[in-house]
Amino acid sequence: MKILAIDTSNRPLSVAVLDDDTVLAAITVTVHQKHAEYLLPEIERLLAMADLKPTDLDRVVVAAGPGSYTGIRIAVTTAKTLAATLDIDLVAVSSLETLAANVPVEGALVAPLFDARNQNVFAGLYRIAGGVPTPVIADAHTNITDFLKAVTEYAEPVWFLGDASHFTDLINTTVSAATPRISSWLNLPQVATIGLLGQQLDPVADVDRFVPNYLRLTQAEAEWQAKNPNKKDTESYVEKI
Repeated sequence: MKILAIDTSNRPLSVAVLDDDTVLAAITVTVHQKHAEYLLPEIERLLAMADLKPTDLDRVVVAAGPGSYTGIRIAVTTAKTLAATLDIDLVAVSSLETLAANVPVEGALVAPLFDARNQNVFAGLYRIAGGVPTPVIADAHTNITDFLKAVTEYAEPVWFLGDASHFTDLINTTVSAATPRISSWLNLPQVATIGLLGQQLDPVADVDRFVPNYLRLTQAEAEWQAKNPNKKDTESYVEKI
């Protein structure tokens, strides 16, 4: 199975091409966030390096959030367009799960988190089982203190990944169990892992209707709901005049 894996859900831009379990080519760029400008050229370059054409692909796997609104939209829109145009499978994976998969320690508890500002995070807790992250606490947009209290209930060492360094003092004073030290590269998504995880998942049933997993409202949506408290979430945000 020829797989294209894409992740622009946070600061890094990561793309990989796999043939089953073999990584043919991969790239991760962290020095800029011009994902819209660089994503398609990088995909073309990697396919050329792997001596593949777009029509050789069988599946596109995308990290569908949570994370940066703009970054998620870029990756998901690109993946949906490729899947629809090439008539191939589209598979979505959690951006937090892909980070948790960086820990190759069976039985380990892993807490990937992204800074969502104002002491909030996108976070989840995973148990590595059979080499695959299994959700223990579902991905959520939550207050960092509330999340750490929930993690503390497990009373065992936890691997904190992602933007954990933003909350080092709070983690050290809240989580009593010793937390393993990690290498900085574990804080970056390994895009080949996204492709490998995506091999085991079912494709999206309706590509056209697939939407990213933002886990919170955009600012525009939140402002609309604040101004229209009596309207249902399913109603259009566009005002008819």
